[in-house]
Amino acid sequence: MTSAREQYGEPAQERGAAALAAASGRVAVTAEGLPEWLAPVARAAATIEPRQLSRFLPPESGGRQSAVLILFGHGARGPELLLMERAGTLRSHAGQPSFPGGALDPEDGDPEADGPVRAALREAQEETGLDPSGVQVFGVLPRLYIPVSGFVVTPVLGWWREPSTVGAVDEAETARVFTVPVADLTDPAHRVTTRHPSGHVGPAFLVEDALVWGFTAGVIDRILHYAGWEIPWDRAKQVPLDWRS
Repeated sequence: MTSAREQYGEPAQERGAAALAAASGRVAVTAEGLPEWLAPVARAAATIEPRQLSRFLPPESGGRQSAVLILFGHGARGPELLLMERAGTLRSHAGQPSFPGGALDPEDGDPEADGPVRAALREAQEETGLDPSGVQVFGVLPRLYIPVSGFVVTPVLGWWREPSTVGAVDEAETARVFTVPVADLTDPAHRVTTRHPSGHVGPAFLVEDALVWGFTAGVIDRILHYAGWEIPWDRAKQVPLDWRS
């Protein structure tokens, strides 16, 4: 399994990746100029290994290549994260909060190069109306796997350097777009464990009138942990899920 460091190289500040990317036409991945509070996330992204993020890793072959944008911004209550909520009428994962993202298209380019970065930015624009030009991509996490859907997902980390207006572009697919303060995500009062009837147990967050669980919650949980932001919380506090989840 290829780590993020092996796939995308050394941190940008160490090798001038921004200049190299601009010269080659690739999307720059650079941690230069980030706010100080994001530095722990950038450092973790540069060294984290796949098994530190999830036990569900991509198969040797197969799976549908996709990407999500994990976008950090700074709002009225400080650092925040952009999420969206899927429409309640969808056949799968109805009403479930998630990161913006989706499957790679041919125009996104090579899945082994910067295709996932392009896909994450494109999907975020299509789903939320986000202006990609205001986003600084500062890290790419190792690919993960969602067994139930067969998606091989590359999480792309972004800093919302120049915020733009966002909202549900297609209400048939997206119920709403919202931001969650990092302070709420780290607050033990907002943290719970979900248990699915299938037996799967995982971390979750009760924030912004939503239950964030599954893949999205799992990635957020690991980012908080490896960035050193996690506050001890009661893992025995459970919220049950039903078979429709």
